[in-house]
Amino acid sequence: MKKILITGALGQIGSELTVKLRDIYGQDNVIATDIRQTNSEAAVNGPFEILDVMDANRMVELAKEYNVDTIMHMAALLSATAETKPVFAWNLNMGGLMNALETARELNLQFFTPSSIGAFGPNTPKDNTPQDTIQRPTTMYGVNKVAGELLADYYFHRFGVDTRGVRFPGLISYVTPPGGGTTDYAVEIYYEAIKKGQYSSYINKGTYMDMMYMPDALGAIIDLMEADPSKLIHRNAFNVTAMSFDPEQLAAEIRKHIPGFELSYEVDPVRQAIADSWPNSIDASAAAEEWGFKAKYDIGSMTADMLEKLKVKL
Repeated sequence: MKKILITGALGQIGSELTVKLRDIYGQDNVIATDIRQTNSEAAVNGPFEILDVMDANRMVELAKEYNVDTIMHMAALLSATAETKPVFAWNLNMGGLMNALETARELNLQFFTPSSIGAFGPNTPKDNTPQDTIQRPTTMYGVNKVAGELLADYYFHRFGVDTRGVRFPGLISYVTPPGGGTTDYAVEIYYEAIKKGQYSSYINKGTYMDMMYMPDALGAIIDLMEADPSKLIHRNAFNVTAMSFDPEQLAAEIRKHIPGFELSYEVDPVRQAIADSWPNSIDASAAAEEWGFKAKYDIGSMTADMLEKLKVKL
């Protein structure tokens, strides 16, 4: 990677990925795009262009104009939001992905797009979920992600596009506010712990889901994209994870720093049903073996860092 175009650059992952990549590859070599512009660091501290990912011609034009060699397609509607707008989610998530893949094919670009544990379903093995296993998701977001994994494989095998991707678990960050994901309770809880000393969780106790701190997620993207392609067997859907916990365990970690923190529950049936359809924990050994993936943060070190950073931010 030398010159990179990012779609959805102001979103949950893209906003931090853009900054990280500019630190590594140079400010002018990472072109951020999104459907809107803000005053965020990703939008103002380097090249930024307005791009609706449904506009295929505009995407190709920008890739040519900036002479990029890599496209990272991060634009998507997340799980809980997608359930409220399933037709819009299909059109945006799949239409945007097809446009990005076609841009990569036409211009011979390296390509990354993330999948998710949402690609799994209730019939998937719940514990230590294998890299290769049954995938029958019951959400529109999950259907989109399975289709996306298959499309990326297809473009690699059919057209030789250097496609790569990971299946992210829930991502936790102090930079980007929660954005409609099922796992976002694990971000909201830190904000509320600092502001109010209490939190009402929409996910029930005993609900385990895989999670990852954003610095580890960004590192995984970069490590995979820089990996030797001859060693990549799975390419587009590597399981990655750092930890698995339920709300009670997360609250216990927070109480080590905020002793009076109180956790209650007001379960959201829609998001709880989504969470129940996902694995409790997943096996990331393929990513470790094929490109050296290893997370640095666990629940304790993540919690300490989140609370420290958010206290400054808030």
